[in-house]
Amino acid sequence: MTWSPCPDPVIGDRPSTDAIETLIVPRAVDLGEMVVRRALPSTKRQMVGPFIFFDQMGPAEFLTDQGIDVRPHPHINLATLTYLFEGEILHRDSLGTEIAIQPGAVNWMRAGRGIVHSERTSETRKRTGQKLFGIQSWMALPTAIEEADPAFMHHGAAALPVIDVEGVEARLITGAAFGETSPLAVASPTLYADVRLASGRRLPIDATYEERAIYTIAGEIEIAGDAFAPGQLLVLRPGDPITIHARSDARFMLFGGEPMEGPRYIWWNFVSSRLERIELAKEEWAKGRFDAVPGDEHEFIPLPASLSAPQRATGGADRV
Repeated sequence: MTWSPCPDPVIGDRPSTDAIETLIVPRAVDLGEMVVRRALPSTKRQMVGPFIFFDQMGPAEFLTDQGIDVRPHPHINLATLTYLFEGEILHRDSLGTEIAIQPGAVNWMRAGRGIVHSERTSETRKRTGQKLFGIQSWMALPTAIEEADPAFMHHGAAALPVIDVEGVEARLITGAAFGETSPLAVASPTLYADVRLASGRRLPIDATYEERAIYTIAGEIEIAGDAFAPGQLLVLRPGDPITIHARSDARFMLFGGEPMEGPRYIWWNFVSSRLERIELAKEEWAKGRFDAVPGDEHEFIPLPASLSAPQRATGGADRV
């Protein structure tokens, strides 16, 4: 797991330090056909609410016979959430799920005691080529259900509430906001929304959720006098309502929730409140004890040879 540097707001800049608790500029990693930017975890902030992993995929353009081919790999004690702006990803998992996620829809997969999945470009999409742009995130599970049975939920774009009022458009992926509630039932109080603001529009963000962050996707926004460009993660100060002003047509992800009861440990694709559980998961994957993915049984990602120790991840409520 790569942990990228995370600069704080400028000391002495009152608007910045009042409104923004932490500013994270993700490190870009060029994978050849696609650039990935990882905002969480970082060295200064590893979690926002239950969110422990936050990656921007693309934007990328795949030509014919190209696409993503993420072979089957395992997860434990977390939930994954995939949300796309453009393109399509074919999801398969060890529960027998096979479904294509498309823009505006949501895939939520609870790993619980263990699940295996793959993410690929379908043969149909490979024949035509496609653009791909989206966010992949992981959410830690509350301790009481870390070992729950694995589960999968999908909601199409039409099922998610959309607020569209006078230059403000917000699609509510999880949680309650803007007078609406998402049908996606996640494991703990969680907020996640895809927001567009027309140039010149303002949007107040209340402090309903204890931990909140904004990830900028497009355009330029202003908060308390400071301007922010695309590709930045802004962790908001707890308890403070803020107002976002769009200096141009802008898009951003608003997310957060209640903090976890304590720290989590993260190593490769494994997240848990217990170090010994991660060691057990390593052994189980190395010895082939996870379930296979129906329709995608012939390939898998081997356990990394890295000897690095699991990293301890904390949010705003647990810093020591």
